[in-house]
Amino acid sequence: MSRTSRKREHVEHALTTGQSGAHGLEDVKFVHNCLPDIAYEQVDTHTTIGGLALSSPIVVNAMTGGASETYTINQSLGMLAHETGMALAVGSQMAAIKEPSLIETYRIVRREHPHGILFGNLGAEATPDMALRAVDMIEADALQIHLNVMQELIMPEGERDFSGALRRIEAIVTALEIPVIVKEVGFGMSREAAEKLVSCGVAAIDVGGRGGTNFAQIENMRRTQPFDILNEWGISTAVSLLEVTQLAGRVDVMATGGIRTGLDVARCLALGASCVGMAGAFLRYAVDGEMQKAIEYVKSLHEELTVIMTALGASSIASLQRVPLVVTGDTYHWAAQRGINCTALARR
Repeated sequence: MSRTSRKREHVEHALTTGQSGAHGLEDVKFVHNCLPDIAYEQVDTHTTIGGLALSSPIVVNAMTGGASETYTINQSLGMLAHETGMALAVGSQMAAIKEPSLIETYRIVRREHPHGILFGNLGAEATPDMALRAVDMIEADALQIHLNVMQELIMPEGERDFSGALRRIEAIVTALEIPVIVKEVGFGMSREAAEKLVSCGVAAIDVGGRGGTNFAQIENMRRTQPFDILNEWGISTAVSLLEVTQLAGRVDVMATGGIRTGLDVARCLALGASCVGMAGAFLRYAVDGEMQKAIEYVKSLHEELTVIMTALGASSIASLQRVPLVVTGDTYHWAAQRGINCTALARR
């Protein structure tokens, strides 16, 4: 099957399956503050990731590209990012690296978001030359390198050799003058993997936790004999954040994986993320061409986040990361067995 046909199928199946909602963020509870001592107007949600200044902590995360049908999706996403001031990441640009006629399905985002922050995107099989071409293609401000081992293994025509990925990522970090962000596509990130990525100089890690678009399920829908036992594979978004934010101060963290509400956003930021990425939540709006509804949705997310931060007495993302959190349920049990100190979060 051609790469473009696969891209079309991914979009169709993503719309059909939706998001699993198993992100684990419901296990993260805020301690209410009845004396916040700030005003709503004092709350500032500006943030940074990999040295880049973001006017919103919400990023339109990587979805698609590389097929004629995805041109209009990326055009809509570019318009949404421009209207709301969000950064935007394109889907994997490997299709356009291999077939230049597809470049416009990615380049459209720069035309629609001419002065905004854009992230390019390639897989860990990419070379430094490919990375440079991807960056130039959309005048990217950062480059995402995505990790999707389980997706590739389930994918009928997927990759089977993952050797040398860390070495290639390090070579790309050395070759580029812009930040490199390594992201999981929905199976989560462990502390051990994050430590290896930090050692090779990446600027930020996107944990890509289980709970959003389920690429195991999507690839199983494309198989004659599906591996359904792997549909729930991975580490939840909440757990991934607890794992990776153990490296706070050494690398910036981005949270993705099933985030849909302002409360989800607030929980991720309080767990230590600098920003959050949302993809599936915006895809339906883009496909249906409902730009005004998408803009209103983003406004509601920002309003919800600001209300929550006001109630907690947190005037900035940094201060939100200092409020007490109580971690419960499966997330707590995972953290306890992995040696992650949840009591410290509850008493900060």
